[in-house]
Amino acid sequence: MKYISTRGDQTQRGFSEILLEGLAPDGGLYLPTSYPQIDDATLSKWRGLSYAELAFEILSLYIDDIPLSDLKAIAAKTYTKAVYGFEAIVPLKKLEDGVYLQALSNGPTLAFKDMAMQLLGNLFEYELTRRGEQLNILGATSGDTGSAAEYAMRGKHGVRVFMLSPHGRMSSFQQAQMFSLQDPNIHNLAVEGVFDDCQDIVKAVSNDLEFKRKYKIGTVNSINWARLLAQVVYYFAGYFQATKTNAEKVSFTVPSGNFGNICAGHVARMMGLPVHELVAATNENDVLDEFFRTGTYRVRKGAETYETSSPSMDISKASNFERFVFDLLGRDGARVKALFKDEVEVKGSFQVSADEFKSAAQYGFASGKSTHADRLKTIKDTFDRFDVMVDTHTADGLKVAREHLTPGVPMLVLETALPVKFAEAIFEATGRHPERPHWIAGLDGLEDRPKRFTVMPADVGMVKDYVIRHCQD
Repeated sequence: MKYISTRGDQTQRGFSEILLEGLAPDGGLYLPTSYPQIDDATLSKWRGLSYAELAFEILSLYIDDIPLSDLKAIAAKTYTKAVYGFEAIVPLKKLEDGVYLQALSNGPTLAFKDMAMQLLGNLFEYELTRRGEQLNILGATSGDTGSAAEYAMRGKHGVRVFMLSPHGRMSSFQQAQMFSLQDPNIHNLAVEGVFDDCQDIVKAVSNDLEFKRKYKIGTVNSINWARLLAQVVYYFAGYFQATKTNAEKVSFTVPSGNFGNICAGHVARMMGLPVHELVAATNENDVLDEFFRTGTYRVRKGAETYETSSPSMDISKASNFERFVFDLLGRDGARVKALFKDEVEVKGSFQVSADEFKSAAQYGFASGKSTHADRLKTIKDTFDRFDVMVDTHTADGLKVAREHLTPGVPMLVLETALPVKFAEAIFEATGRHPERPHWIAGLDGLEDRPKRFTVMPADVGMVKDYVIRHCQD
């Protein structure tokens, strides 16, 4: 299996090369040259597998430069009850007829990002040890990617993490998870701006090929194909739990800001998973909902990016959206480059043709939007009717999911995080404080621990200088 760029660079690269590289040299994102096709017999075989076994089967279709025995060991090491609290790893919870929650947030940082990040940490350590090299990870987070990356990479041999986050725009729990880490290989940079400023800096550094190569810069954001690939697994796992036969279809609603999580669902569907609809649920920052309603992709400026009670989706530039557009436009890399590099960077938006907009629906996508009032109402309703607490992002998903139900088709809402990460909003909605999960040690008193972070302007040069200084430690 080889990988090419969404922006026209047809140089074919192996998995281990793109694992450490992140963005392609031309600024595009990596995708496989084709999606492996899953037939009915394979689906049937996979139904009885454990999550770790299923992960190995899917990963092995895309990774052919790591020995299968090593890859199997990495999957088995990553997906355990000890790490995720449940034998099923991603169990389904039925709320009502046709509506299910898929639990993805039982890992060490209580967010779905752990599902991929724990695997990524083990893959990085394996590959760096094999090569005898080091890697400096530069990432951006709106809340959950940062802590998931840092907990996955802390103490890992040959890895430093430089994580950018928007100063003052995360929940107190999210900040504490990241900033309380004292590991010397973890660096938190609180950027004076919004998430998109952080993401722009990461992309700018990644596009400086000389700097990137000299200082061994890699990324853990979902622009890294390996992270997105890991997320494909739980779409199959959810499908098997919700159905009895391969003749059945399911739909998924995915709270989405950066389009990474739902892009993994697109990949699963392209492989042959029987998906009826993939529903993108946004908050007030509705760039994705606008596209699926109108065919216009319009990036918001920082002042237009709302600070909401589902802050991990406070994003106005959906980086992974480029992967779907690449498929939508028949894998025309030159056209994708013209849209994302030329039109978006110059005009701030692009419009696909009427025929292309129609074909977007043929890929099974739909969308919807949720507001602060909606999510508070959904949190309260879910608690009152089902005695289940959901976080604010999952509430956005539930609200939008109910607008897209199809009789006879199970709707799986992908959980984003556990409620304790957004306790203020949960208390506002229900008058109750969410419980801290009993299977995760070290959560008591988290917010009161000493914090270690550096505040800096949204300046690429200053970030580079910081990386250079600390690479010499």
